[in-house]
Amino acid sequence: MPKYVIERIVPGAGKMTAEELKALSLRSCNVINKLGPQIQWIHSYVTDNKIYCIYVAPNEEMVREHARLGGFPANLVSVVKTIIDPTTSEG
Repeated sequence: MPKYVIERIVPGAGKMTAEELKALSLRSCNVINKLGPQIQWIHSYVTDNKIYCIYVAPNEEMVREHARLGGFPANLVSVVKTIIDPTTSEG
């Protein structure tokens, strides 16, 4: 199943409290539970004004539906073509 990187512009994201991040996470999980097991949230990176989320889903439309239902921005949705890391240089 495809993996996606979702860029969400969230001004002040890096200043969100633990409680705010927990509420955001809970909202995301509730939407995922409604959409079914075919969409999976792997993890997210919070920066100053953006949140980058990694999801597995059958298609971009489901990723965008998750964002719509959760009230999250999905400013850019990109499919991951491959993954590289330091071990890539060894092959």
